[in-house]
Amino acid sequence: MVKNNCSEKRIYFDWAASAPWFEKDCKTPYGNPSSQHSEGRAAKQAIEESRQKCAILLGVPAETLFFTSGGTESNSIALFSNLMRKSQGRVLSSMTEHASVREGMETLEKMGKPCGKITVDSAGRVTPETLEKAFQKYPDTRFASIMAVNNETGAVTDIASLKDVIRNKKGAPVHFHCDLVQAIGKIPVDINNLEIDSASISAHKICGPRGIGLLYLRKPMEVFYSGGGQEKGIRGGTENTHGAIALAECLTMNNASGVCENYLLAQKRWDKLITALSAIERCTFLPTERSTPQSPVPSPKSPLFSPYILQVAFNGIPGEVMARALDDLGFAVSTGSACSSSSPERPVLVAMGVEENLRIEGIRISQGYSTTDEDIDQLLQAITEVLKFL
Repeated sequence: MVKNNCSEKRIYFDWAASAPWFEKDCKTPYGNPSSQHSEGRAAKQAIEESRQKCAILLGVPAETLFFTSGGTESNSIALFSNLMRKSQGRVLSSMTEHASVREGMETLEKMGKPCGKITVDSAGRVTPETLEKAFQKYPDTRFASIMAVNNETGAVTDIASLKDVIRNKKGAPVHFHCDLVQAIGKIPVDINNLEIDSASISAHKICGPRGIGLLYLRKPMEVFYSGGGQEKGIRGGTENTHGAIALAECLTMNNASGVCENYLLAQKRWDKLITALSAIERCTFLPTERSTPQSPVPSPKSPLFSPYILQVAFNGIPGEVMARALDDLGFAVSTGSACSSSSPERPVLVAMGVEENLRIEGIRISQGYSTTDEDIDQLLQAITEVLKFL
């Protein structure tokens, strides 16, 4: 197999880990937003204007949005707020959550907080039935974290279908947290209709800079972390003015170009890739039902899978080997979540009941708005070449 010349164009298929930064020239006020001089006031105004823009685009009140360092911190703020609750109720999360929630749950347990897991179906989704069973097993539940779009498989959980189970649970109310990191800007999302209590959003998944995100809080909460009182005490620390401006611009870009328009183009490319991979005998889709093409238009409820993420396995080739081979040919793919790349375990696939050999062989391919049909063709050609030698 001939190694790709480094001068040749590389093709990026790891958008789920981090999207290329869409940087728009903008003048960022350099003052500390907490300072009272003119420079500080200018920075504070820029942040509040950015918050207002984000609120309009997300369809929520500006006072419900708090700037954070990203999805992980947003998840952690919501999760660890349970340590401040007077109620000794239990904390639940689905078995296919992002590492920031999964490992945060382990920490909560070490600190004596009662926790539990919500099982998922074979595609990795929480259903009204699995959530109901979790509540029956853990009637003392007071907090539930369920992600909307899985970052490894692209499986979409119909969050709207879960709200009745959450709201109709007997006893004390349950705080409903949702990781929207892989959903915002990718699939149609109506936060108000979901009736969630909190949600996490990250800029660098939608072509923004690293180090900036949002935490949505329908109602104020008491948080575990404290700092200098910034963001109304929800997230202490000097505000990232440039990041806030950039995040608002990225949300604007996604909204202006149209989520549905991008969705349609992405789905057409993915249908092309899935159809071609289905013809390869050594290829297995994870989950297997992913091999069935989706409707080209998102359903009124929720699509079954995001058209931006695909997980497949090639018989006899460990995922790390396949990823390295494709990297040598100029293609960036991954073996799963970048946040868990140092661990050989694949908790999401384990929770789905995927066999061990397929878990080892799995790779994640993810695309973005600038991916082209030609990119798909070249990736398929590269996969075919790798399979000749491995």
